[in-house]
Amino acid sequence: MKMVVANPKTGKTYQKDLTETQERALYGSKISDTIKGDVVGLQGYELKITGGSDKQGFPMRKDLHGTSRKSILLSGGSGFHPSKKGERRRKSVRGNTVAEDIAQINAVVLKDGSKPLEALFGKEGEKPEEGKKPEEATKKEEDKKKEEKKPEKAKPKKPEKEEPAKGEKK
Repeated sequence: MKMVVANPKTGKTYQKDLTETQERALYGSKISDTIKGDVVGLQGYELKITGGSDKQGFPMRKDLHGTSRKSILLSGGSGFHPSKKGERRRKSVRGNTVAEDIAQINAVVLKDGSKPLEALFGKEGEKPEEGKKPEEATKKEEDKKKEEKKPEKAKPKKPEKEEPAKGEKK
């Protein structure tokens, strides 16, 4: 299970893979519940669960109780965004309670801890490629940027065919 933590003060989000024991500690909690960050390895933080999705990608919905997936008639909100006024559609969504079928939990920081989130998660958006060291990944990115800056070689122009003037024959 993954947890996505948003910090509204900085506007940044951080992703964390949870261990089995951390997952089990979250089972039974619902959307809009507050949890202590100690449960997921964020000492001193207080988090609020704002949503999530299951392993098949179906979103959790605050107004649907339980852990099961159900097909309900929606007129808007999580799981369906109508394109026309008054549009309704039957969609499958997951209940508001965290269970073992949940693949991702979204949370927002309510109370900051002693260490900043950057120190706990590392720098935002930087993930080294699998099996490679971070230095090698940054070198590849630099090489790509250099290639983008190089101008393309000029292609030779084909001679244009001259059309005969009016009154002249080919």
